[in-house]
Amino acid sequence: MSSHTAHSTESPTRRSLAAAARSEEFFGRQKTSAQHLPSAEKFTLNIVRGVLEVLAGVRELDQLARWLSEDVYRTVGVRASLAARARSARGMPTPRSTHIIQSVHLSSPADHVVEATVTAATRLRTRAIALRLEGLDGRWRVTSLGLL
Repeated sequence: MSSHTAHSTESPTRRSLAAAARSEEFFGRQKTSAQHLPSAEKFTLNIVRGVLEVLAGVRELDQLARWLSEDVYRTVGVRASLAARARSARGMPTPRSTHIIQSVHLSSPADHVVEATVTAATRLRTRAIALRLEGLDGRWRVTSLGLL
């Protein structure tokens, strides 16, 4: 008796890696074109106000979770916690957030990406915020945020 064995050019590992890649393409985050998303400028204004309110202690971070990547969410959470601790140590009350957006500049290095810089001021302080928005799964998501 002779047995006939079919030989495949792909090893099981290669097949499983290829299947995983196809699965990631299908089930992973899907890029969304900017033309299918709300105004990037309006979104930038709203998300920056929200982040500044979280840092001031007048808004819960969870309210912004759906628009922030995991890394940005964690970073804002740590900064908000440190700001709250500093206010507590100085015996300062939570301030009423009154940031005035002075300028917004947008650029789009790719169809589903917008990079923004925002200048916001209070009576005592002016801040610069840089962020990267990516159109993912039908909404803008902040994938990078820098706050000075």
